[in-house]
Amino acid sequence: MGISIFRAGFSVLVILGFVVCDLGVCNGGFTSGYVRNDYVASDMPLDSDVFKPPPGRNAAQQVHITQGDLEGKSVIISWVTPEKPGSNRVVYWAENSPIRNKAEGSVVSYKYFNYTSGFIHHCTIENLEYDTKYFYVIGFGSLTRRFWFITPPKIGPDVPYTFGVIGDLGQTYDSNKTLTHYESNPTKGQAMLFVGDLSYADRYPFHDNTRWDTWGRFVERSAAYQPWIWTAGNHELDYAPDIGETEPFKPFLHLYRVPYNALDGSSPLWYSIKRASAHIIVLSSYSSYVKSSPQYKWLQSELPRVNRDQTPWLIVLMHTPMYSSYVHHYMEGESMRVVFEPWFVNYKVDVVFAGHVHAYERSERVSNIAYNIVNGLCSPMRNQDAPVYITIGDGGNSEGLVTEMTEPQPRYSAYREASFGHATLDIKNRTHAYFAWHRNQDEYSVEADALWLHNRQWIASKLAKSAPVSHLSSAA
Repeated sequence: MGISIFRAGFSVLVILGFVVCDLGVCNGGFTSGYVRNDYVASDMPLDSDVFKPPPGRNAAQQVHITQGDLEGKSVIISWVTPEKPGSNRVVYWAENSPIRNKAEGSVVSYKYFNYTSGFIHHCTIENLEYDTKYFYVIGFGSLTRRFWFITPPKIGPDVPYTFGVIGDLGQTYDSNKTLTHYESNPTKGQAMLFVGDLSYADRYPFHDNTRWDTWGRFVERSAAYQPWIWTAGNHELDYAPDIGETEPFKPFLHLYRVPYNALDGSSPLWYSIKRASAHIIVLSSYSSYVKSSPQYKWLQSELPRVNRDQTPWLIVLMHTPMYSSYVHHYMEGESMRVVFEPWFVNYKVDVVFAGHVHAYERSERVSNIAYNIVNGLCSPMRNQDAPVYITIGDGGNSEGLVTEMTEPQPRYSAYREASFGHATLDIKNRTHAYFAWHRNQDEYSVEADALWLHNRQWIASKLAKSAPVSHLSSAA
């Protein structure tokens, strides 16, 4: 009896410790005092090495990969040949295997104002083995180019996995620093969660689509070797009726394919994947999300399908943040928050990554779902079922940093800093993940903010089992 009481008491203390730790690591209301020497973003010149096409006339360029199915056993390989279609074929093989496999892709192209794209190839490779290194070859003869990727481990609740996180990258000197620091980070990202705003081509005269080509060549050094999970931002809209372009997302949708299944209501702009121990939901801030919209109906059916016993980590990607205390873009995500935040809390989403605001910010676990027309509870309140909201629109862009912040710092804001950088999310097991934001500081990166995340579903289940110790709920 005494041992049982001791074990029960110890369990309660451990759970309480996790909850307090989860609250305590937040530097409540901290604004970084770090000041950059130069925070004006400047485009790299077009003759920079990072934009150089590969040798050989009509060689494949802008090579990038993404996950090709729901569960990670498929990869979509994409590339562009600038002058003529060339070969659609991808030859691929597992490391140390003598067997060479072949897959045929498709070719598309598009026109935008006075620009005509190259020949855009998309090839899906299916039925891959988990946790295996594959090599793949594009082109033929002297134009052959060889790359590799590693498939994720088999899905499971305690499978460790590391994601990189970048948003609003662009093609400036700061963009190059961000990508370089990510590549050299000792915590090696295995896949990239990209939260929108890729090339910023729309900021050039007539939405100069050659800037999609330079950006594709710039990120190839990473995106050809690990999957980038794409989210569309406002700079992907390319809606310009003044020059006759009225098809939203035209360049983005032609160049960047994603795994979606129209039969379940998903779209190239909103979809989900499973990877290792994570279920990742991608949403579109610039598509309709009102109650009758396809995106609303899809998310309504998708969230109940998430199996937290299989993939305990539930991550949401979007472009416009729901919580941000910067003056620029202030409250632009409010309408989406009103629609979707109750679901995020109800389904215990662990973390929501967004971009759009060209700075970094991390929130406390808060929600603003208590309000109704009569109770007046219209301020965000601590809620341990709520996600941590992280704004990471600081990849480099072409518009510079956002430095003006609302004052005083809202209680929901845990840490904020106007710097460029990238992040990593290092999932350890079903209960713990380590998030770190790495500031671009001069020629090296600095881990400027970090947080141990404790899985929401696991915390909730442990708290429920600890009843009748009801005071723990109020402590959370």
